[in-house]
Amino acid sequence: MKTFLILGAGTGGTMMANKLTKRLDPQEWKIILVDRDETHYYQPGFLFLPFGYYEPENIYQPKRKFVPSGVEFVLSDIELIEPEANKVTLTKDKRVIQYDQLLIATGTDIHPEEIEGMLEGGWRKNIFDYYTFEGAMALREFLKNFQGGRVVLNIAEMPIKCPVAPLEFMYLADYYFTQRGIRNKVDLVFTTPLSGAFTKPVSSKMLGDVMQKKGIHTEADFAISGVDSSKNKISSYDGRELDYDLLVTIPTNMGADVIARSGMGDDLNFVPTNKFTLQSDKHQNIWVIGDATNIPASKAGSVVHYSAETLIENIMCAVKGKELDAKFDGHSTCHIVSGFNKSLLIDFSYETEPLTGLYPFPVVGPFPLLKESTFNYVGKLAFKWIYWNIMLKGIPFPLPPEYSIAGKQRVA
Repeated sequence: MKTFLILGAGTGGTMMANKLTKRLDPQEWKIILVDRDETHYYQPGFLFLPFGYYEPENIYQPKRKFVPSGVEFVLSDIELIEPEANKVTLTKDKRVIQYDQLLIATGTDIHPEEIEGMLEGGWRKNIFDYYTFEGAMALREFLKNFQGGRVVLNIAEMPIKCPVAPLEFMYLADYYFTQRGIRNKVDLVFTTPLSGAFTKPVSSKMLGDVMQKKGIHTEADFAISGVDSSKNKISSYDGRELDYDLLVTIPTNMGADVIARSGMGDDLNFVPTNKFTLQSDKHQNIWVIGDATNIPASKAGSVVHYSAETLIENIMCAVKGKELDAKFDGHSTCHIVSGFNKSLLIDFSYETEPLTGLYPFPVVGPFPLLKESTFNYVGKLAFKWIYWNIMLKGIPFPLPPEYSIAGKQRVA
C-alpha cells in the first residue's frame, strides 16, 4: 500500500483530498490528511466581520465535514519534513509517516512581530489585523464605538494573501462610516509598498480612481519601518511619518514554520515551486498548492481552484510514470467589494493583466470587468455557497480553469 500524504486541510488540501479520493485506486493508495486545527474558516468572510456584515457563525464549519470517506484525518502540528527520507514527523505522539507522494498545503500566516513596535502597547487596542478570525472580531468590537479620526491601513510587504482584500477593506470602511453618518469625521488613508493601488498597471489606475472618488488618500511606495504606539505613528524607511487613531495592518505574510525548520522554503518560508506544473523545484514526489507556494500568482481561492485542476492531472501522470503534461497559466479571478452593494471583478493570468470587458463569456458576460456593478456584488456573495458546496468538495466548475482573452478589451 502506497501513501499519499497531504499537509494542511485548508482550501487547497481539502480540495485535493476530495479530488485524489476520486482518482487514486483505494486498493493501491492510502490518503492521509494532517492539520493542526479542527475548524475550517471561510477566510474571505474575515473582511465582512469587522463591519458586522457577516456574523461569526456564518464563516466556519468543522474540517472533518469536508474530509472524504476513506481519508485518514490526523489532528496534529507538524514537527519536521525530511524530503530525502520521504518522511514527516508529527508533534502528536512523535508519529512518523512515510510517504510515496507528498502535497504541501500549509498556507500562510501573518507575522506582526516582523515589524518593529507593532506588538508593543497598541496591539488589539487601536492596532488590529483582520486576516485572522481573532483579529477581525477584535476590530469589530473596536469599530462599534469608533466615533471618528484617522484610519490608516498599512500593507507591510508583498506578497500577501488575497492582494485585493486591503482595497476592499478601505472601500467597505467608506461605506460603513457613511451608513453610520460619520464619514465626514473619518480620514481614510491607504498605505502600500506598491507604486499604486494594485500590482498591475491598468487595474491599479482604475482601482486607484475608485479610491480617489471615495475620498480615500493613497500613500504609495510606503515601506513601513516601524510603529510607535506611544505616539500613534507609523514611519517608513524613506522618513515619512503618518499619525493614526486606528491602524489596520496587513503584516508580513509568511509560510508555515515547519517549512523553515525543514529547510524547504525561501526567505518567507514559501516552497520553491514550478509555476506551471506545481511540482516542487527540488523533489519530484512533492507537490505544492495555494498560499504555500512561491509561484507569481495571487494567493487567492480562485488560484487554488484553477491550479487544482492542473495539479490533479500532473499527479496522476506522475503516479503512472508519465511525463507531466498539464500547465497552470496563473489564472486568477477576484471580486472586489466596493461598498454600497457593488463590486468590481478582475480576471488575469501570468501573462495578461486585468482588462476591461465581460466575464466569463463574450457579449453575454454577465459580469463586467473592472467596473462597479450590483451583479458583481451578487456574484461575490454567492461565492460563499460555492466555496462550501462545490470548491471544497473538489467538484469541477462548468467553466474551464484556463485563462481566456475572449470578451476582454485591451486598454490603450
